[in-house]
Amino acid sequence: MSETGPPLALSIVVPVYNEEGNVEPLHGELTQVARQLGRPYELVFVNDGSRDGTLARLMALRARDESLRIVELDGNFGEAAALSAGFAHARGALVVTLDGDGQNDPADIPRLLARLGPELDVVSGRRSERQEAFLSRVLPSRIANWLIARATGVPVHDTGCGLKVYRREVVAGAQLPRGMNRFLPAVLGVRPTRVAEEWVNDRRRGSGRSHYGLSRAFAVLRDLPALPVLVRLPRRGLAFGRALGAAPVALVGGLLLAILAGLGWPAGLVPALLAWFATLLAAAVGAAIAHDVGRWARAREHGVFRVRRTL
Repeated sequence: MSETGPPLALSIVVPVYNEEGNVEPLHGELTQVARQLGRPYELVFVNDGSRDGTLARLMALRARDESLRIVELDGNFGEAAALSAGFAHARGALVVTLDGDGQNDPADIPRLLARLGPELDVVSGRRSERQEAFLSRVLPSRIANWLIARATGVPVHDTGCGLKVYRREVVAGAQLPRGMNRFLPAVLGVRPTRVAEEWVNDRRRGSGRSHYGLSRAFAVLRDLPALPVLVRLPRRGLAFGRALGAAPVALVGGLLLAILAGLGWPAGLVPALLAWFATLLAAAVGAAIAHDVGRWARAREHGVFRVRRTL
């Protein structure tokens, strides 16, 4: 639940982990943009257990900027949890998110806000001229985004872009399990027709090194089978998620095998080895689905972060 306080038009949420060289210049850019917008605003920096001087830099900024709020987590919970904490503490009618490494350009925020008309709930950034290595970052990202869009039905071409604008009611109460930030906004239950994209600038990291590598693409593939179910969970309810998450692997695998049979693959007409492989694959996919749905249900029930203090 969000903290009480005066109503605000805009909350800008920034999760940070070991970004001591980036928080001060990013704070300056965000402050300049927010003041030019002329709306009551707050900057919510979520410190996700940084081990460098990130928190000290933020506290120095807070001493001279009352619009800056710091949410210090009690450990390193991951970007998805840090975003969830930011959503929980944001008080604005509109919530902007962006990465803490300086690669998202705050100057793009006014255009995303202008695009958010009454017919939309989310505007997602789409990075142009990516400033990263093509083979290790850009190409895997494009493949993953293509798969995610087809699995969820939400036509976002760059889910990895941290710059997004949400209506407050979309993110209220969100508890995202680790890694599920890769599938925003789809896993929040937003209808495809209520989402739009806007081209944004992509910059090189300000300082430090990236916290992500090629393994991120493999994590997307691992979670992909569950996406068609997860995008419907916010509308189907927590009880549905608990039931499916507890389903035996054999049951889910058998269901998928029955689907294969309905598509013209009767077990009696295929070699025994192929039938065995299909059953094994279906069981593996079923296990992945049950695991992710179970994670989602537990996150909703128990939360995904702990707050040490807010400043």
